[in-house]
Amino acid sequence: MEIQYKRLTEAYLDTFIQMRINQLREEGATEDFDLVPALKDYYGRHMADGTFVSWIAFDGDKIIGTSGMSFVEKPPYFGCPSGRIGLLSSMFTDPNYRRKGIAMNLLSRVVEEAKNYGCGTVHITASDMGVKLYTAFGFKHNGNFMAYKL
Repeated sequence: MEIQYKRLTEAYLDTFIQMRINQLREEGATEDFDLVPALKDYYGRHMADGTFVSWIAFDGDKIIGTSGMSFVEKPPYFGCPSGRIGLLSSMFTDPNYRRKGIAMNLLSRVVEEAKNYGCGTVHITASDMGVKLYTAFGFKHNGNFMAYKL
Protein backbone atom coordinates (compact mmCIF):
# COMPACT_ATOMS: atom_id res chain seq x y z
CA MET A 1 0.00 0.00 0.00
CA GLU A 2 1.47 3.32 -1.12
CA ILE A 3 -0.67 6.23 -0.02
CA GLN A 4 -0.52 9.38 -2.12
CA TYR A 5 -1.77 12.80 -1.03
CA LYS A 6 -3.22 15.41 -3.37
CA ARG A 7 -5.08 18.66 -3.04
CA LEU A 8 -8.78 18.42 -3.79
CA THR A 9 -9.76 19.52 -7.28
CA GLU A 10 -13.08 19.65 -9.10
CA ALA A 11 -12.28 16.24 -10.65
CA TYR A 12 -12.63 14.52 -7.25
CA LEU A 13 -15.45 16.63 -5.84
CA ASP A 14 -18.30 14.10 -6.30
CA THR A 15 -16.39 11.39 -4.42
CA PHE A 16 -15.31 13.91 -1.76
CA ILE A 17 -18.95 14.90 -1.21
CA GLN A 18 -20.02 11.26 -0.90
CA MET A 19 -17.30 10.69 1.71
CA ARG A 20 -18.47 13.82 3.59
CA ILE A 21 -21.99 12.37 3.67
CA ASN A 22 -20.62 9.01 4.85
CA GLN A 23 -18.78 10.84 7.64
CA LEU A 24 -21.94 12.63 8.74
CA ARG A 25 -23.89 9.36 8.72
CA GLU A 26 -21.20 7.65 10.79
CA GLU A 27 -21.46 10.51 13.29
CA GLY A 28 -25.21 9.88 13.58
CA ALA A 29 -26.59 12.81 11.59
CA THR A 30 -30.27 12.82 10.72
CA GLU A 31 -30.86 13.09 6.98
CA ASP A 32 -33.92 15.24 6.43
CA PHE A 33 -33.02 16.49 2.93
CA ASP A 34 -30.62 15.92 0.04
CA LEU A 35 -27.38 17.60 1.12
CA VAL A 36 -25.49 17.04 -2.16
CA PRO A 37 -26.61 20.26 -3.96
CA ALA A 38 -25.71 22.44 -0.96
CA LEU A 39 -22.31 20.78 -0.62
CA LYS A 40 -21.57 21.17 -4.35
CA ASP A 41 -22.49 24.85 -4.13
CA TYR A 42 -20.40 25.44 -0.99
CA TYR A 43 -17.27 23.65 -2.15
CA GLY A 44 -17.46 25.10 -5.66
CA ARG A 45 -17.71 28.69 -4.42
CA HIS A 46 -15.15 28.41 -1.65
CA MET A 47 -12.58 26.41 -3.58
CA ALA A 48 -12.80 29.09 -6.29
CA ASP A 49 -12.22 32.00 -3.91
CA GLY A 50 -9.56 30.19 -1.86
CA THR A 51 -11.51 30.04 1.40
CA PHE A 52 -11.75 26.24 1.37
CA VAL A 53 -8.90 23.80 0.84
CA SER A 54 -8.74 20.06 1.18
CA TRP A 55 -6.15 17.34 0.96
CA ILE A 56 -7.23 13.83 0.06
CA ALA A 57 -5.48 10.49 0.40
CA PHE A 58 -5.41 7.86 -2.33
CA ASP A 59 -4.60 4.17 -2.47
CA GLY A 60 -4.15 3.82 -6.20
CA ASP A 61 -7.18 5.50 -7.78
CA LYS A 62 -9.36 5.08 -4.68
CA ILE A 63 -9.91 8.04 -2.34
CA ILE A 64 -9.47 6.67 1.18
CA GLY A 65 -9.21 9.81 3.29
CA THR A 66 -10.38 13.40 3.25
CA SER A 67 -9.75 16.63 5.12
CA GLY A 68 -11.03 20.17 4.80
CA MET A 69 -10.25 23.65 6.06
CA SER A 70 -12.52 26.66 5.67
CA PHE A 71 -11.12 30.11 6.33
CA VAL A 72 -13.17 32.75 8.10
CA GLU A 73 -12.33 36.11 9.60
CA LYS A 74 -13.67 37.86 12.66
CA PRO A 75 -12.45 40.84 14.64
CA PRO A 76 -8.96 40.21 16.03
CA TYR A 77 -8.73 39.15 19.66
CA PHE A 78 -5.88 38.37 22.04
CA GLY A 79 -5.94 34.66 21.21
CA CYS A 80 -5.92 35.36 17.45
CA PRO A 81 -4.50 38.77 16.53
CA SER A 82 -5.09 38.23 12.80
CA GLY A 83 -8.77 37.41 13.32
CA ARG A 84 -8.33 34.67 10.70
CA ILE A 85 -9.59 31.28 11.80
CA GLY A 86 -9.39 27.89 10.17
CA LEU A 87 -12.49 25.73 10.58
CA LEU A 88 -11.47 22.10 10.26
CA SER A 89 -14.01 19.72 8.74
CA SER A 90 -14.43 16.67 6.56
CA MET A 91 -11.79 14.62 8.38
CA PHE A 92 -12.69 11.09 7.33
CA THR A 93 -10.73 7.92 6.67
CA ASP A 94 -12.18 4.80 5.05
CA PRO A 95 -12.71 2.32 7.93
CA ASN A 96 -10.41 -0.21 6.20
CA TYR A 97 -7.51 2.26 6.33
CA ARG A 98 -7.77 3.62 9.86
CA ARG A 99 -4.91 3.59 12.39
CA LYS A 100 -2.27 3.91 9.66
CA GLY A 101 -1.35 7.60 10.12
CA ILE A 102 -3.44 8.81 7.17
CA ALA A 103 -5.63 11.20 9.19
CA MET A 104 -2.58 12.67 10.95
CA ASN A 105 -0.92 13.27 7.58
CA LEU A 106 -4.05 14.93 6.18
CA LEU A 107 -4.46 17.02 9.33
CA SER A 108 -0.86 18.23 9.10
CA ARG A 109 -1.42 19.33 5.51
CA VAL A 110 -4.59 21.35 6.13
CA VAL A 111 -3.16 22.93 9.29
CA GLU A 112 -0.18 24.04 7.18
CA GLU A 113 -2.67 25.55 4.71
CA ALA A 114 -4.23 27.51 7.60
CA LYS A 115 -0.79 28.80 8.64
CA ASN A 116 -0.09 29.87 5.06
CA TYR A 117 -3.46 31.67 4.90
CA GLY A 118 -2.49 33.63 8.02
CA CYS A 119 -4.84 31.96 10.48
CA GLY A 120 -4.02 32.42 14.14
CA THR A 121 -6.05 29.44 15.30
CA VAL A 122 -7.91 26.37 14.04
CA HIS A 123 -11.27 25.27 15.45
CA ILE A 124 -13.09 21.97 15.15
CA THR A 125 -16.20 20.37 16.55
CA ALA A 126 -14.69 16.94 17.10
CA SER A 127 -16.52 13.66 16.95
CA ASP A 128 -15.86 11.23 19.80
CA MET A 129 -13.71 9.20 17.41
CA GLY A 130 -11.62 12.22 16.39
CA VAL A 131 -10.77 13.53 19.86
CA LYS A 132 -7.70 11.28 20.23
CA LEU A 133 -6.30 12.41 16.88
CA TYR A 134 -6.79 16.11 17.61
CA THR A 135 -5.45 15.83 21.15
CA ALA A 136 -2.36 14.00 19.90
CA PHE A 137 -1.85 16.78 17.34
CA GLY A 138 -2.01 19.43 20.07
CA PHE A 139 -5.60 20.70 20.00
CA LYS A 140 -6.99 21.81 23.36
CA HIS A 141 -10.61 21.62 24.54
CA ASN A 142 -12.43 24.93 24.79
CA GLY A 143 -15.30 24.65 27.24
CA ASN A 144 -16.68 28.03 26.13
CA PHE A 145 -18.01 26.90 22.76
CA MET A 146 -21.78 27.22 22.48
CA ALA A 147 -24.19 27.07 19.56
CA TYR A 148 -27.61 28.53 18.86
CA LYS A 149 -29.59 26.81 16.12
CA LEU A 150 -31.53 29.08 13.80
